[in-house]
Amino acid sequence: MGHRPLASVCRAAAVLVMASWLAVPVGAQGSKVPRTAWGKPDLSGVWDFRTITPLERPAELGNKEFLTEEEAAKAEQDVIERNRRLNERPAERTTAGGNVDFREDGSPGFYNNFWLDGGTKPVGTRRTSLVIDPPSGRLPALTPAAQRRAEERRAYLREHPADSAQDRSASDRCLVGFNAGPPLTPGGYNQNLQISLTKDHVALVTEMIHTARIVPLDGRPALPPQIRQWSGASRGHWEGDTLAIETANFNQQRGWRGATGSMRLIERLTRIDADTLEYKYTVIDPETWTSPWTAAIPLRRSELPMYEYACHEGNYSMTNILSGQRAAEKEATTKR
Repeated sequence: MGHRPLASVCRAAAVLVMASWLAVPVGAQGSKVPRTAWGKPDLSGVWDFRTITPLERPAELGNKEFLTEEEAAKAEQDVIERNRRLNERPAERTTAGGNVDFREDGSPGFYNNFWLDGGTKPVGTRRTSLVIDPPSGRLPALTPAAQRRAEERRAYLREHPADSAQDRSASDRCLVGFNAGPPLTPGGYNQNLQISLTKDHVALVTEMIHTARIVPLDGRPALPPQIRQWSGASRGHWEGDTLAIETANFNQQRGWRGATGSMRLIERLTRIDADTLEYKYTVIDPETWTSPWTAAIPLRRSELPMYEYACHEGNYSMTNILSGQRAAEKEATTKR
């Protein structure tokens, strides 16, 4: 992998540009939620979305919706102990390997544990999953069409893992960060979101790959359906003290969790207090899932700056993947 998971010492240029957008907070007597000069909750700032809470509830937890305080403390201590154990183990030579889950052993073939930063805490609510609907805490079943697409994709990649860069994922190609959304999906590293707010726009910049969404709040019409974008086209509006953002027009090639370009996303951001921003989103794609589903992530305010994530500049993985596949093909041809 050639991406740079460890933040550099310089801020990203995009973040510096966005700094001038910051809303002017106005202290409200007796209120824990700061407000802008025009009276809306101030969502501005850098927000941390790391968590060890999984997207889906582990099957072994059954109908258990929340962890107890003791269980949450044990889960946190288990991660701290795991990180200590992995950081202290003897060095190993890196070898080619398959995908390794971020919360598994970080074995050679993937980044070792030093480079990963998935956090140590469950979400503050102690929910057993980020998915809050369906009540099972698990994603709805895939449609038969989605199952066929997934099977066809796996079969294709077995024979054509890297004919060209277009066979690789959008994150491999440094087009969209794998945790950057929309919607945000905790995992890996660089798990920060900067929000800047004006009366007419909100800007959301993710630290990974610096995906910047400029979302109009002025009621302008949606883009025509033929215009497709990697992060979709977003329009926002206020629902009381909650900012709602509706996004459509996704590029079909993005393939987020197997979704189609017809996916619709509804995000809601609500500032709970000075240090907490609730991020809730609903995914609607009847071509992929048998019903809509909703997840919620409490974001924590961070005093740290956003840092550079030089994905394209350091993306040696794409060169290595393609050249490695050409070498494998040459070797197979020679053997035949």
